[in-house]
Amino acid sequence: MKPAALGLAAALAGVCAGWPHLVLAATSQATAEAEAPACASSGQWYDPAKRQTIDSVGLITALAARPIVLLGETHTDADHHRWQLGMLAALHGRRQPVVLGIEALPRKAQPILDRWVAGELDEPAFLQAVEWRKVWGYDAQLYLPLFHFARLHRIKMVALNVERTLVAKVGRDGFDAVPAAEREGLSAPAPADPAYRQSLVDIYLAHRPRQPEAPAPGAAQPVPQAAAPAAAEPSADADAQAAAERTAALAEPAFGRFVEGQLTWDRAMAEALAAAQRGPDQPLVVGIIGSGHLEHGWGVPHQLAALGIADAAVLLPAPAATPCAELTAGIAEAVFLTPPAAAEAEPAERPRLGVMVEAQGGALAVLDVVEDSIAAAATMQSGDQILEAAGVGMRQPDQLVAVIERQAPGTWLPLKVRRDGQVLELVARFPVPAASEGP
Repeated sequence: MKPAALGLAAALAGVCAGWPHLVLAATSQATAEAEAPACASSGQWYDPAKRQTIDSVGLITALAARPIVLLGETHTDADHHRWQLGMLAALHGRRQPVVLGIEALPRKAQPILDRWVAGELDEPAFLQAVEWRKVWGYDAQLYLPLFHFARLHRIKMVALNVERTLVAKVGRDGFDAVPAAEREGLSAPAPADPAYRQSLVDIYLAHRPRQPEAPAPGAAQPVPQAAAPAAAEPSADADAQAAAERTAALAEPAFGRFVEGQLTWDRAMAEALAAAQRGPDQPLVVGIIGSGHLEHGWGVPHQLAALGIADAAVLLPAPAATPCAELTAGIAEAVFLTPPAAAEAEPAERPRLGVMVEAQGGALAVLDVVEDSIAAAATMQSGDQILEAAGVGMRQPDQLVAVIERQAPGTWLPLKVRRDGQVLELVARFPVPAASEGP
């Protein structure tokens, strides 16, 4: 069975099978403007190495001659997907054939993608057949314009990802411990760049399973109260303590497996991209991938280089208000500046519980609890088994997803869980969003 991410930390694109998908964090406009002037205006291209703007026509013409062009994204940002569609159209107009690689779908979806491009499936049938909600979960409407463009022009699409259960096994046991027959044909990833490992430490520390003190047998479970977290007292030693914790984490075997889980995703996408590019027509391959897999060339580009493709181009979107100091040399070949997020109303946020679950033994096993989430406030723990939600028996992750998506802000969700042989009743409180300013 597949583990399912239900309620993810806002700073991440997802936590799949307990391991992070990374994204380029967007600095808020107000903070950015307070720190430094913007490098360029919305709609312009910026070269982080030369620290200057770039002519878009010359850039795209040069990109069309490359073997692979990787377009980053924050999965929930509509402007990022619009930019990707524009880039795909521009590149397709300059070179053919083109192949479109999609991170969102695992390899098993490839026959369904082929049917979509051939025009054999409509939208609802396609989304159902690929199990979009289960395998990806982000709003399909953000991605469908790319899918329709590919079908309109008969552009071959390639599913780049692997099953999340494979990444979960690697994260738990290490890549070498997973039998070759269960690796979906993947070869061993190239070792991570030390800077990549450093970049993953904070995420590892925030999302590694916690081991709370077990209550005494028969002890009553406290009813969680909705209260704002107390402000942390400033400490002169806080930075030093955090640095020491990160240094210690680098040596932990569990962190090594955490990194291997991330490398498994990177390697899978790199192998699929390389195989597509080395096809008989040697097409231009355009990859649609989360920015965290691309930044600084640490993820997918690093694995592509190990596979013999060292000249893949990395392009990232970023808010126009991003300070120049954050767009460092090497972060990407070029950065496209997008409008402020406030220029368009954001879609309503889906209710999120904040747990990672997997179907086990007729219930849902909690693999991880996201820090500061609704689930954490309800005292859920890694290792719990969710038996019921809102009085409905829970056997598959989709059942819990459906219950959570029906949960209105300000309501309580009763949960029945099994922990250490005891059945407990917990309450998850979904907060009311802060009132917006103005009339």
